[in-house]
Amino acid sequence: MRIGFLGPSGGDLDALERAATFLLWTENVARAVYLGDDGALDRCVVAWAKRLVGEDPSDEAAWERAAELAASGSPEAIDRFVAAERVRLRLRALATLPEDAPYAIETVADFTMLMAYDDALLEDDDLARAHLVVFGDADAPSIEEQGPRWVLRLGTIGQRGGVAVVDAQGLTGTVTVYDASERELLRAELTEPHTAKLEIPRNDA
Repeated sequence: MRIGFLGPSGGDLDALERAATFLLWTENVARAVYLGDDGALDRCVVAWAKRLVGEDPSDEAAWERAAELAASGSPEAIDRFVAAERVRLRLRALATLPEDAPYAIETVADFTMLMAYDDALLEDDDLARAHLVVFGDADAPSIEEQGPRWVLRLGTIGQRGGVAVVDAQGLTGTVTVYDASERELLRAELTEPHTAKLEIPRNDA
């Protein structure tokens, strides 16, 4: 299963939308979690959905539009409606950290990921069951082994990083970090026993 991560947007909602588009449709992740603490993803998704379907992007309004089209819509209008609704529904794969807790937990098969904006509010007990800890706040992206787990720091979405994909299988996985231009910056094969094999892609350009 593939999980995507988005670092803080730094206020750039256009960059956040482009990064989310990359994760959802190019990398085809099942979920993409925003690791900022500024509410930017919620604002981004609302604006995105309104551009797709109009001022009311709710499910109730979608049913109303569908009923109107079924009664009098042209085939072309129905096709546009279906295409826009598919994108709107795909946006549900975008998630934020909980407002009432300092972190979130995601478990894929036997692989457990802890996600947080930063480590300031975390205790050792919080980290105990995590194979991978992902933080949004960082000066630059990094992946490193710390004791019995790996730690991925994303940093702000931009030319230095901020976008990542975790492909988890059992107790192993692959982490790939990208920049805002979808360029691969760093890859780590997370293999047992908890040893990160890092690869820095060559830039032959």
